[in-house]
Amino acid sequence: MEWHTVLVVIFGTLLVLMATGMPIALCFFIINVLGMYLLFGGVMGLHNLINSLYSSLNSFILLPIPLFILMGEVMFQSKIAPTLIHVIGKWMGRIPGRLSLLAVASGTLLSTLTGTSIASVAMLGSTLVPEMEAQGYKKPMSLGPILGSGGLAMLIPPSALAVLCGAIGEISISRILIGIILPGLLVAAIMAAYIIIRCTLQPDMAPVYDVEKVPLSEKVRDTVKYVLPQGFIIFSVIGLMFLGIASPSEAAACGAIGTCILAAFYKRLSWDVIKRSTTSSLTVTGMILLIIGGAQAFSQILAFTGASAGLAEFATNLPVPPIMVIIFMQLIILFLGCLMDVVSIMMITLPIFVPVVRQLGYDDVWFAVTYLINIEIAGISPPFGVSLFVMKGVATKDTTMGDVYKAAIPFIFCSLTAMALIMAFPKIALFLPGITGSR
Repeated sequence: MEWHTVLVVIFGTLLVLMATGMPIALCFFIINVLGMYLLFGGVMGLHNLINSLYSSLNSFILLPIPLFILMGEVMFQSKIAPTLIHVIGKWMGRIPGRLSLLAVASGTLLSTLTGTSIASVAMLGSTLVPEMEAQGYKKPMSLGPILGSGGLAMLIPPSALAVLCGAIGEISISRILIGIILPGLLVAAIMAAYIIIRCTLQPDMAPVYDVEKVPLSEKVRDTVKYVLPQGFIIFSVIGLMFLGIASPSEAAACGAIGTCILAAFYKRLSWDVIKRSTTSSLTVTGMILLIIGGAQAFSQILAFTGASAGLAEFATNLPVPPIMVIIFMQLIILFLGCLMDVVSIMMITLPIFVPVVRQLGYDDVWFAVTYLINIEIAGISPPFGVSLFVMKGVATKDTTMGDVYKAAIPFIFCSLTAMALIMAFPKIALFLPGITGSR
């Protein structure tokens, strides 16, 4: 059977199964069972499937996933984030779009502590949206910045999705985690510039209001008490990896312990917080590990049938510049982002895209960084971006899904701008991994 026929059969079956409404992980499981049974010699193929699941999950490189998720859950359940946001707000004066910029600044800081965009959007939305509405902010400037900055949790370590991307695509996880630092900050800078420009041109979007003057001594005291300790956690995750002292797994363990110590220091690490954080982390981790196992088996089927090699050869022989193939891949991800959740997109596309990227001669870490930005866009893409529904849940009662969709669109373009810059200047993504020598 030709490789293109194999692809049509596999993805045709996948679409039929997805149309039934069953979870994407179950769809892949059915395809894996059928594929292994039919292609690998009946019952022997099922044994191969079990061995594949075991070998893909029995790896220390996956350890950062539950630990990064635990960090975010402890931050969320202990309610440390609102205090951080309040302290950051004390340093911002009467500037255009003050609260919108506060959302971006807080989202950037929280992204170094939570690792999950849903938790970040929920925390920022429940904390800032009521005050924004009270100060007369229009919805594009109250909802949009929170949606945009919430996605930074995917782009700045710790990022569970970055680890998942590396695991499914078999790309260096440490290089991805270090490589997404500058692109994440670039996305935040573009969003901040957009807010300032729009609020300057349209002052009614975010009315300037009187801000209570806070003594410098109080600002410094609260910063030392509530913000600087976060630096300890950031260093324990990003700093240790950057210096080459710790592997991603070791850095994730240090970050998880540091987050628990910090919550205990603020007397917020109760038994209830521990129970809810652990339970939620185990639930999400179990789902992700099931997805990784299924994706690895799916990759094996594609490789065995020759579909991966055939598609890679086809892409390299196309009469177009190689960068056009990469752009076409990104357009596919953008389209899928309007219809699926981010994990489903990763399961479907990474096993196919990564071999093609390598065959074209591009750095897989550079591709992973642009891929993660695109995945971040998928999280806020109408109509099914999961962060959109989280935002609707924490926004004021008069907020419609239409308001949420409209607010997200400008910040989608901000992320697209950053992605275009990284595609044009790969050093943005590859500079830090290059100087650290990470593998």
